[in-house]
Amino acid sequence: MASLVAYDDSDSEAETEAAGSVNATSQMTDTRDVVKPRGQDFAPGGLDVTEAGALATKPGSCEDPAGHRLPLARLWRSDPGSCPSRRLQWPRTEPEVTFPTNEPPRPSLWASHTPAGHVPLAAAHVKQVKPSWGTAGSPELSFCAQTKCDTSGTNGSSLQRRRREDCVIPYTPKRLRQLQAVGAETGKSNEAEARGPCARRAPAPLCVASRVSEFIQPYLDSPYKETKIPRSVLFHLRGHRGPVNGVQWCPVPSQSHMLLSASMDKTFRVWNAVDSGGCLQTYCPHSEAVRAARWSPCGQRILSGGFDFALHLTDLETGTQLFSGQSDFRITTLKFHPKDHSLFVCGGFSSEIKAWDIRTGKVVRSYKAAIQQTLDILFLQEGSEFLSSTDASSRDSADRTIIAWDFRSSAKISNQIFHERYTCPSLTLHPREPVFLAQTNGNYLALFSAVWPYRMSRRRRYEGHKVEGYSVGCECSPDGDLLVTGSADGRALLYSFRTASRARILPGHAQACVGTTFHPVLPSVLATCSWEGDVKIWH
Repeated sequence: MASLVAYDDSDSEAETEAAGSVNATSQMTDTRDVVKPRGQDFAPGGLDVTEAGALATKPGSCEDPAGHRLPLARLWRSDPGSCPSRRLQWPRTEPEVTFPTNEPPRPSLWASHTPAGHVPLAAAHVKQVKPSWGTAGSPELSFCAQTKCDTSGTNGSSLQRRRREDCVIPYTPKRLRQLQAVGAETGKSNEAEARGPCARRAPAPLCVASRVSEFIQPYLDSPYKETKIPRSVLFHLRGHRGPVNGVQWCPVPSQSHMLLSASMDKTFRVWNAVDSGGCLQTYCPHSEAVRAARWSPCGQRILSGGFDFALHLTDLETGTQLFSGQSDFRITTLKFHPKDHSLFVCGGFSSEIKAWDIRTGKVVRSYKAAIQQTLDILFLQEGSEFLSSTDASSRDSADRTIIAWDFRSSAKISNQIFHERYTCPSLTLHPREPVFLAQTNGNYLALFSAVWPYRMSRRRRYEGHKVEGYSVGCECSPDGDLLVTGSADGRALLYSFRTASRARILPGHAQACVGTTFHPVLPSVLATCSWEGDVKIWH
């Protein structure tokens, strides 16, 4: 028989913990509340512990409604009148917090000062309260209710008594229960983090051929006129658990509401960054960080490469890999050929750049140089030439920092393009003039001619931002009038292309802003991403 001596760490009379409640470790801490009859369960309709306890026993009775005699150790708790020294403590019910299901109408995208996907901070921290007694009893309780000896006589009663004594769950101190609860929660979070964000679900089909966004439709029938300087945040997209390496709008104008983001959390995501700011789908084909991801020109597939040496071409609608290749180096950059969309070029932690054919799944060309890493790739002259930015630099000059290649013959056209002792983490092409820009670790953007001999402009230089070793991207607006670049201090800076003066500074992120891109259709929409793992849409 259980002892009635009260310990220092035992539950007191005024303890608010409900009898029979289940703690975080999914173990029954007290089985003194209800004994289930054999072959029966609680009454239908989801009765709580209070109602079940009222139906189970009657005051002054030692039997349950089914006629079975209750264990002696439980009569003290189930009958308040039979044991006045310890009374039954019913659990306190707490009101359940609910939220209204009818959402208010979404405000206008361009007239509202508050993002449409904005959620108040107070509401985001409120969690729905659920009673801990909503589940049925533990396996030990069911076993105790069903282990009743059907034999009669002295031997049967002694066997029945022993079985009842074996069913009594030993007492666990309250301090130990709290430590077990904390340990169980920590173990579950670590296990979920080890499996990754996509371990529990497979990619669902994503309907790419959906209707055109109502905000993009008016701009499809007219040519792009003028880029307006963005001023405020439209959406703040959160969801990545690691730094976001880059963002890109869908190249198909009618589907340009979709935004692609590649992250170091081994995933890349597709967002509806114009209408709702929500994540449409998350893809996890890689086992390591996704360093580069690009839309296919058709807008229905995504080519990705990462630190797991793998290349994948993922179909958005089915989530399957239409092409998979294994490289011999970690991928840091890749680009589709501007004319032949079945070819792409990739580079990374290697002295080689390789061109792949998606149709055969094989390498068709290799470009070798005395370098250690390729930082970025840029196609010129409609795909007949391309540039590679590398980490090669010497003490007196930085030759081989930017190398021009002939795509078909794999021959070097020039490696004496940039002579200042800085590496260039990213390259971008002007949409209307035969020039390109290079982001340098000297905290400035350099302007070059896009035709041989690729001379650098000494008169025009875009300064004011910081690179500090990050792979900070840069891009020109669709009309070519504005130039945007990120910064290591979290800002995004816009420059006038003609005068090289700063047009605006956007204090966007808490950590380094590494990716910026203008919308190809909407004249005042800009997307930025940062090293802290978030994406912002500006308008």
